[in-house]
Amino acid sequence: MTIGLEHYLVLSAILFSIGLYGALAKHNAIVILMSIEIMLSAVNIALIAFSRFIVPAELTGQIFALFAMAVAAAETAVGLAIIISIYRNKETIDANKIDLMKW
Repeated sequence: MTIGLEHYLVLSAILFSIGLYGALAKHNAIVILMSIEIMLSAVNIALIAFSRFIVPAELTGQIFALFAMAVAAAETAVGLAIIISIYRNKETIDANKIDLMKW
């Protein structure tokens, strides 16, 4: 049995679903960031799979996935900095209890 494009897409869909559930159902800000990273990893798997099976001679999907990983790393660094700042001010990282826009 060979592993085809469908297998990679099913894996990507499962990972994306897990990440989406974590981002929507959890209240902890760090868990929400981790769930977003899982979703970005699922998208990277799909990009690389499409590139590998549709245009195997070119590396466009792999290069685009590398750029997406670099952006995800920067997003994580900024997100963690924001969470640390909120924790220092509010002493909580519960997304429901953070109301910075209220007076």
